[in-house]
Amino acid sequence: MTALLKPFEEMTDEDYAELGLKAGLEIHQQLYTEKKLFCRCPAGLYNKEYDAEILRHMRPTLSELGEYDGTALMEFKTKKEIIYQINHETVCTYEMDDTPPFEINQKALDIALEIAMLMNYKLVGEIHIARKQYLDGSIPTGFQRTTIVGIDGWVPYKNRKIGLIQLGLEEDSCREVADISHQRIYRSDRLGIPLIETVTEPEMHTPQEVAEVGNLLRWLVRSTGKVRTGIGAARQDVNVSITGGTRIEIKGVHRIPLIPLLIYNETLRQYSLLQIRKELNRRGITEKTFKANSAEVTHLLSGTSWDPICQALKRGDKVYCVNLKDCMGILSHPTQTGKVFSREISDRVRVIACLTRLPNILTSESTEENIDSFAGKKIRNAVNATSQDALILVWGNEQDMKTAVQEIIIRMKEATIGVPSETRQALADGTNGFERILPGADRMYPDTDLPPLEITDERINNLKKNVPEAMWEREKKYRKMGVPEHLIIKIASTPRAVFFEKIIQKYKLSPIRVSRFLFEKIKAWKRKGLPVEKINEEIWDLFFSCAGKQPVLLEKGEKIFEEFLTNQDMDIENEIRKYTPPKIKSSDLPGIINKLLEDKLPDISAPEKKHRYLMGKLMEKCRGHIAAKLVNEALWQSISNV
Repeated sequence: MTALLKPFEEMTDEDYAELGLKAGLEIHQQLYTEKKLFCRCPAGLYNKEYDAEILRHMRPTLSELGEYDGTALMEFKTKKEIIYQINHETVCTYEMDDTPPFEINQKALDIALEIAMLMNYKLVGEIHIARKQYLDGSIPTGFQRTTIVGIDGWVPYKNRKIGLIQLGLEEDSCREVADISHQRIYRSDRLGIPLIETVTEPEMHTPQEVAEVGNLLRWLVRSTGKVRTGIGAARQDVNVSITGGTRIEIKGVHRIPLIPLLIYNETLRQYSLLQIRKELNRRGITEKTFKANSAEVTHLLSGTSWDPICQALKRGDKVYCVNLKDCMGILSHPTQTGKVFSREISDRVRVIACLTRLPNILTSESTEENIDSFAGKKIRNAVNATSQDALILVWGNEQDMKTAVQEIIIRMKEATIGVPSETRQALADGTNGFERILPGADRMYPDTDLPPLEITDERINNLKKNVPEAMWEREKKYRKMGVPEHLIIKIASTPRAVFFEKIIQKYKLSPIRVSRFLFEKIKAWKRKGLPVEKINEEIWDLFFSCAGKQPVLLEKGEKIFEEFLTNQDMDIENEIRKYTPPKIKSSDLPGIINKLLEDKLPDISAPEKKHRYLMGKLMEKCRGHIAAKLVNEALWQSISNV
């Protein structure tokens, strides 16, 4: 299998099929409500200032089966201090887990149900609130309250349907401000904002398909006009696996255009990890036979000139060497674009041992500087290493060294198995880094603070009236109308589509002209810095009603609105009146043509070309007043007479 020797741009659908790529999405979208989901604090109000800080430590607890969650144990190893910066305007005692929750926000629930109908979900008959463990500290309670409103939905994509597993309604988490060493800081203003989670089946088989389905789902929810937009209001998690690999969740994808490159790099990573396993197994190294040892080597490095270790020694850090038996060449094996396997180990040490100052390790296979370039023989003797062994130096305070050494050995041992189950963080360059161990399936359990809530048929029938026409139906309709292709999605994915269609039907205007004003011109004016918020639906309606009677106004519309937007005291009715020409009657036509023929005209000998030129000039005056057919006939008559 050589598909992944190709660069990203050269990969084909057939290459991804050969690798057995499967991908799905989990899309989180904030809902546009005034209040949060389980309290009455304002939603969408962000603070730069904070009134107080709360310090917490997270610790794992046993489940009802007497087991610890793997993610909880990992987070406990980090020994993190969690600090919440709170502002009295956006937080209350519920969110700090000091009082019980309020009833679920009914407005948020209605919006979620409407979106579920739009996505063809089967609605649940009763809402049951559950608790989903969040052990990284992003939710002060250690769990997120969540519920399912719909299951088994679908959206059309190309010539097939993409299955939607469920639609959840839940509270958003805190936003992270900093994560350095053993301290993680969160701001609590985003906490508790109503959020829907759309989970797709893993039915996309190329990176581009995932991006296209992500866009489809984004446009679909925006068509309701009831979701928040802007940075952080929508976030995508991408689930990726290949044949022989495992499901990896890439979290926090803020931009859909980044998805294809992220999936390519994760596909490359999983393929590379499988190749590493194959090579280790060929050497006789398995999970059971893998060997490693370590020793402190601080005293052997006093003469080093490499700055990171020099600085570590000045701080009084300890330096340890880990010997990975018979693993020479594995640490430098490529995994993602511009990354090698040792980065997997560095990430684990950074996240779990909290050695966040980079670089945090040095290997015997590093290209710029390596162990063997200084004190190499002494270090190899200290850990009984042969030329076939791979060495890793790691440094930090004594407390963190035990965790760091342990994590290096654990991650190398996992390489003998293949692809470990992880949640990984999307990075801006299209690669990803380790975030945490993938949570177990038993992280959810019933919430005993809130009773079930019945979803009545009456409620569903009332909400159906608010569900917009499916976006894909709008697309077909607008294409038939002749709406410019680049505006079709823009119109179909906005609640203003209803107003757009109303204007066309009410005043019998060209969909092309109306679409350009409502969705293209207004964007251009906004780019110029003009106050486009002055133009409300009432003003648009007035303009288009006048244009319906005098279509010539559509030619002057750009001037009308630019003057209206640049002059604070301008009245739109006066502006429209100013550009409305006097009504031209059929009886005026001969005089207009004669005047035009008397003017100095370009030297055009061919009658057809002369006619086209004159017709254009005439229609500038007569459009919207006299039918083009009558103008054409009168013009030919006059030319013939001349």
